[in-house]
This record gives sequence, structure tokens and C-alpha cells, in this order.
Amino acid sequence: MDIAAVFRDERARALATLIRLLGDFDRAEDALQDAFAAALQQWPREGVPDNPRAWLVSTARHKGIDRLRRDAGLAARAGEIAYLAEPAAPPPDLADEPFTDDLMRLMFTCCHPALALEAQVALTLKTLCGLTVEQIARAFLVSPATMAQRLVRAKAKIRAARIPYEVPGSDRLAERLDGVLRVVYLVFTEGYAATLGDALVRRELCGEAIRLGRLLRALLPASGEVAGLLGLMLLHDSRRNARVDTRGDVVVLEDQDRSLWDRAQIGEGQALAEEALRRAGGGFYALQAAIAALHGQAARPGDTDWPQIAALYTLLMRLHPSPVVALNHAAAVAMGERLDRGLRLIEQLEAGGELGSYHLLPAAKADILRRMGRREEAALAYESALRLTTQPAERRYLERRRREVMEQL
Repeated sequence: MDIAAVFRDERARALATLIRLLGDFDRAEDALQDAFAAALQQWPREGVPDNPRAWLVSTARHKGIDRLRRDAGLAARAGEIAYLAEPAAPPPDLADEPFTDDLMRLMFTCCHPALALEAQVALTLKTLCGLTVEQIARAFLVSPATMAQRLVRAKAKIRAARIPYEVPGSDRLAERLDGVLRVVYLVFTEGYAATLGDALVRRELCGEAIRLGRLLRALLPASGEVAGLLGLMLLHDSRRNARVDTRGDVVVLEDQDRSLWDRAQIGEGQALAEEALRRAGGGFYALQAAIAALHGQAARPGDTDWPQIAALYTLLMRLHPSPVVALNHAAAVAMGERLDRGLRLIEQLEAGGELGSYHLLPAAKADILRRMGRREEAALAYESALRLTTQPAERRYLERRRREVMEQL
């Protein structure tokens, strides 16, 4: 058995249980690191245990108690040590079901609404994905020191606010699950369409978000919205190799080489989208997965069922209204050969002002104007979009489109 693979596969579940047993994030992480070090020495000689996760938890728990005994102020913490040290034998609750419960506790704690959203994301990547502070900092383009402080503050808030390490009751589960799904999707979208930095796609973040989605799927197999989110991410991620060219420039959907799309991911994503619609027909992620599945079914741009996509956006807008959903609906209407109606819808959004700082609104308007042959107006709209984005790959795409329409004047 590959020891590194065991560590990677078992880390999150072992850590989740240790946080419950030791009562502290940092203490549990340190103890698990000690257990990993012991395993690297012992397992090559003696073989990997039949239940490596239980071995890691039991060893780490004792390592954690040993660390406490070495701490200063031993007398003041004697009661705590005595509590943790009982019973001396490995805890009896190391079956799969308690591990699953612990993992759900950890997910809901990391995504607790009392924490700032950026802290929820950082803590999720650190504890559930096992990314280092340096990796998380690099992904979000902040210094390691800044990210470390963000994590320290999040853990301090958990302690100070006494945020319970628990899965919320049935009366709050749906609401709190929405928060967990939002964090996972935020990780994915930052990887899929990075807001900062040179790379448009940060594959490591997409991969971690999909891994979290699979984890949620295993924990909550009956949830239609979990199926919808995982399907949505897989369908979007299936196009990653076609979204940028060899220079790192944007390739829009209709110009992508569809032979580069990952058909296995599309198949899995479509099956999940269908399940999501059955289980949570009007769910936010279920509907978006259905839209992404329609894109995945089109062998050529001309095969895209834009009227059906527009109809799904109409339903999404009615059930989960937002200006961004309305913009996507307008673009789908326009692509369904109703350019004038799509333009009117975008102009209504523009007049409302809610997307005043969102570069994709003038970019979508520019694209429709370009298709209508209104090149001078399109050039002005591309200029507006350029003023609102700092992402280098997107800027190069918008500049190229602007040059094209200017040359045709």
C-alpha cells in the first residue's frame, strides 16, 4: 500500500475526529503531524495497519496528550489532561459512521456563518484539503504571513465564539448546507475564472473544489443540490483544456476545440445533473448543472439548444433571482437568434446599475452589438469592459475584440 496515498486519503477524516477528541484545531493538526511522522518510521518495518485511519487517530490522540503534558503550566491543565487521557485504550468510536459524522462536523464548522467568508474558504482549504499556508496564499495572491493570520483569526473566532463542533439540526441543515456549498463553489470559481493573477484557470483550486464536492456527495448522497454542484463543477471543468490557447489567451465557448473537452467528465456531470433535477428540480445548483449539461451535449456550437438554455435561466431567475443570472439569461436569449431582445434586456440591467462594476455586462453587450454589425457602439462597450477588469488574459481577449471591430469601421 502507498503510504503517501493513505495519508492523502485519510488525513481529513482523521483530523476531523481528532478535533472532536482533542477539542482544538491546532492541537489536532500538531498531533496528526506527529502520528504521520511515527507512521513513516513504523509502517515500512511493520506494514500498514488493517485500519490505518484508526491507527493514526489513536496514535495522534496519545501524541496530543503527550504534548499537553510537556506544556508549561502543567498543574493548571491537569484536569484537561486527565479528561483527555481517559480511557487509556483506543476510543471505541472509530468505526466508519463516527468518522463520517466527524467529517461533516468539520465541514460545517469551517463554513460557519459566524466566520468571514474569506476565513471559511481558507480554513476549508487548510483542514479539509490539506493545502499548506503557502499554497493557499499563492492561490489567492496574498503573502503567507497574511494567510497565516487569516487562519489564526478564524480558529480564534471558533474558540472565542464557542462555535459548536456539530452538524446542525434538521431545522437549520438546509440553510447551513447552502453555506457549505457556497464555499466549495467559491473555491471552484476562483480556480475556474481567476479574478487576479496571470493565469485564467488555476487547476489546483478546481481540483480541490471537485474533491470537496465528491466528499460531500459521499456524506450526503440523497442531496439533490450536492449532486447538482458536483455535476456543475465537472461539466465546467471538462472544458478547461479548451478555454485558453497555447499563449494563455481566452478562447470563448463557441470557438473552443470541442475535441479537447473531457467526455468522461461530461458524462458523469450529465448523469449528476439529471439526478439533481429529479431530487431538487428548482435548486440553484441543479438548474445551473442542467444548463451546463446542455452545453456539454452540443457537438458543435450550432447544435446548442439556446431556447432551452434561455428557458432554464428564466426558471433560475424566478426561483433564485440575481443580476448575474439575469445577465446570463439575456445572453442566452441573444444567442438564440433574438439579438435585439437580448440587447434590450442587457440595457435594462445596465440602467438598473446593480452590475455597474461587473465587466461581463459591457462585454456581453459588446458581443451582441458586434453580432448586430453596430461596430462603433461595440468598440465603446469593449472599452467599458476593459476599464472594469484587471485579469490579464481577459484584457487581452477584450483588446483583441475591440481591435477587430475598430478595423471594420
